[in-house]
Amino acid sequence: MFIAPVNRRRGFTLLEIIMAVAILSTMAIAIYRFVESNIIAIRVSSDVVAADARYDGLREVLESQWQQVPPNKRAFSGDAFKLNDRERDEVRWICSAGPGLMTRYAAGDYVVTLRVQSTKNNGLELGLLRKPKEDSSLTNANETWVPLIENVESLKIRYFDSRLNQWTDRWQEADAALPWLVKIIIGRSDAAVPWEVVIPILRIPSG
Repeated sequence: MFIAPVNRRRGFTLLEIIMAVAILSTMAIAIYRFVESNIIAIRVSSDVVAADARYDGLREVLESQWQQVPPNKRAFSGDAFKLNDRERDEVRWICSAGPGLMTRYAAGDYVVTLRVQSTKNNGLELGLLRKPKEDSSLTNANETWVPLIENVESLKIRYFDSRLNQWTDRWQEADAALPWLVKIIIGRSDAAVPWEVVIPILRIPSG
């Protein structure tokens, strides 16, 4: 009599199951880290783009305002000083309603100051300080602060004096003239390299 062989199925051993689970776990962790790193990179890239857009907007506002400042009207000045080893330069100009005031409906002229000031968390914030030109009071009741960029580290401003053919660290209102160029250097907490821009105010005569 012929007896057919019995086909016995061999199951997985415990060691094989443990190894398979370990491999799957390793692959899952690798995929998770890959996705997480890509999400972080996208988020950081978006933050950098947004921050750069704010600086570009600042350049456009300042260029628009400063090129409208009338020459020989003593409407532009700037001081250079440090506080706690940080550059806290500031520049002032006179303007009416418009981008410099961040409003279209302000009455009369205002003195606008680009400066930095301390925040509650001991950081620095860049913004515009606005005050009516005719306000001679010693209080700051009529002053308005317009925040522009948070978490800056320093503000350095230099002026190109065509009479001396060199950069200077301050511009006196008594000069009754305008610098040809203004250089702004802002230390950024979100970048290793400071943001720097040169804004033309007076056009260099041709010929």
